[in-house]
Amino acid sequence: MIVDGRPVPLRSLLVSVTAAEPSALETGLRPLLLSLRPRFADAILDRSKTVELRRTRIAAPAGTQLILYSSTPVMAVVGVATLMDRDVDTPARIWRRYRTKMGLSRAEFDQYFEGADLATAVVVGNATRLVDAHTLAYLRSQTGFHPPQSFRYLSSKDPEVLHNLTA
Repeated sequence: MIVDGRPVPLRSLLVSVTAAEPSALETGLRPLLLSLRPRFADAILDRSKTVELRRTRIAAPAGTQLILYSSTPVMAVVGVATLMDRDVDTPARIWRRYRTKMGLSRAEFDQYFEGADLATAVVVGNATRLVDAHTLAYLRSQTGFHPPQSFRYLSSKDPEVLHNLTA
C-alpha cells in the first residue's frame, strides 16, 4: 500500500486506521457497499457482532470503509464501519476462530456454508449507526442505485450522499 508517496506495510495501515480513522480519500481505499440482513446490520451497529461472513472472497484491504445496507424489509443504508481484517479458510476453521463474534447459531452457519470449500470472515470495527438512514427509494431517486446482492465497491455512479459517508 502506498500512503503519502511511500510504501507502508498493511499492518502499519491497520494500526493507523484504528487509531486515527482517516477517510477513504486520505487512504486511497475504495469504500465497499455491504448488503446485510437487518438482524445482522443491527448487531454490527450495536457492536454485538464483529465478524460478518461471506461465501466469496473479499479482496478489500484492512482500513476499507464499509457502507452497511440493510436488506428487506428495511431497505436502507443504515450505517458505516471499517474493515479491520479478513480471514479466508475452511468453514470449520472459521467457525472455531470466530463462533462467538458472528451472531448466529452453528446450524445457521452450517446451512449458509453448505457445499462451500472456503469461508470468508470479515472483521468489522468502528461501527456507527446513521442518525437518518438513506432509504432505497431515496437513493434510487438520486441515481439508478442498485444495492448489491452481497457486496461491491462504491461506484462513481452511486448517489453523492453515499460518497459523503466516507469523506
